[in-house]
Amino acid sequence: MGQLGDVIPVPAQVWPDPAADFTIGPDAAIRAAPGAEPVARQLAELLRAATGHPVPMRPDGTIRMELQDGHGAEGYRLDVATDAVTVAAERPAGLHAAVQTLRQLLPVAGRAGDVVLPGGRILDRPRFAYRGTMLDLARHFFTPDEVRSFIDAIAQFKINHLHLHLTDDQGWRLEIEGWPRLTEIGGGPGTGVGGAGPGFLTAAEYADLVAYAAGRFITIVPEIDMPGHVNAAQVAYPELAGDGRRVAPRHDRAVGYSSLDAGREQTYAFVEDVIRAVAALTPGPFLHIGGDEAKATSAADYRTFLHRVLPLVARYGKRPIGWHEVAAVDLPDTAVPQFWRTRAADAGVARAAANGCQVIMSPADRTYLDMKYAADSEPGLDWAGPLDVARAYDWDPATRLARVGEQALLGVEAPLWSETLRSLTDVQTMTFPRLPAIAEVAWSPQTARDWASFRRRLAAFGPRWRAQGIAFHRSPEIPWA
Repeated sequence: MGQLGDVIPVPAQVWPDPAADFTIGPDAAIRAAPGAEPVARQLAELLRAATGHPVPMRPDGTIRMELQDGHGAEGYRLDVATDAVTVAAERPAGLHAAVQTLRQLLPVAGRAGDVVLPGGRILDRPRFAYRGTMLDLARHFFTPDEVRSFIDAIAQFKINHLHLHLTDDQGWRLEIEGWPRLTEIGGGPGTGVGGAGPGFLTAAEYADLVAYAAGRFITIVPEIDMPGHVNAAQVAYPELAGDGRRVAPRHDRAVGYSSLDAGREQTYAFVEDVIRAVAALTPGPFLHIGGDEAKATSAADYRTFLHRVLPLVARYGKRPIGWHEVAAVDLPDTAVPQFWRTRAADAGVARAAANGCQVIMSPADRTYLDMKYAADSEPGLDWAGPLDVARAYDWDPATRLARVGEQALLGVEAPLWSETLRSLTDVQTMTFPRLPAIAEVAWSPQTARDWASFRRRLAAFGPRWRAQGIAFHRSPEIPWA
């Protein structure tokens, strides 16, 4: 049995008490306050799997889940004493975070009989409200079952946003009412990098994924990339190219060659139809409009396009997120630029932050999960340099970008682009063990983080991932258990 705080992300405050260990025996039961029942049922399933005991829901249960004020949107208190375990949070999201902490204190082997939880108290809450990762379905499509598996894996580390990159030059992966060729052609055979990733989500499949994620307190953030990265849309509907020419499909990794025509009303009719459809399917507050690498769009046309499109996102009840290039224009304070470059300063992002915008930090040299672990590892890219686990861990989002400090940050996201990925195993191997490092960067206080402690705690996940059937990179930095 480890210590109470031997979990990832490391909690904000921990007071171990070895004299207060609690035994989960055959009489264990859960008492849930009104409103806490769904999360309590998730905990019961985990305890049954770990112990083999029935763990029913009962009014006299000594494992108590309570809703009370004072912990913040996702904060919680966990008290483990000899006679009871108490989980208290202001909202169910906080209870869910506490359950992920408890989950990591349970043994790897299932149905182990009585289980002892280490005694003491945890007071915990996240540093940043937005803690995300991104899965690129456009360059290579992943099925709904594969996405659900990914959701289950990331939820264990208190990740609360999953950004789905749904459209790009090589594929269009979400059904849009009134524009059937987007997926018939853009999601058909031969799409994806190398032609190796056909497929798309129907509106119903996407809605099911949104609901599945919500059950794990993860918000789906859909991205429709524009005005660049639109070749797949223009192959399906050549009139979107603006000059009447037919557009050839692209299966390579090149970027920056496609653009919507900012001077045509047909462009905005198409964009509004897409935004309306995606917003209707997405209950979460965000809609990502891309905006990156629009090299084929003039600066004047780029400004024109954003000035037309940003109000459309707001019209349909969403906050726009865009890659940090969108900060080249004056943004409304509801907009969220997402910084992805490797440089240490960006005038546009700093100006947006000064004007009240919140920023998501995704510097490629610290968070891009598609980067190789080492120069000779596969799969992956290397344009931002190798990204090992220590490099993913050893940085502070509040000091990463000049004039964009703690108060300007909405959070941190770790994108996974899929140009070199061909399977769920590839996705898992590139995600783990680096995402837990970034999750701790995003959740835990900077003063609580320590590389020596983290690598020791991370080492214990080798057997846990193997038991869950999750592939991972056996980084030589980690003394794997």
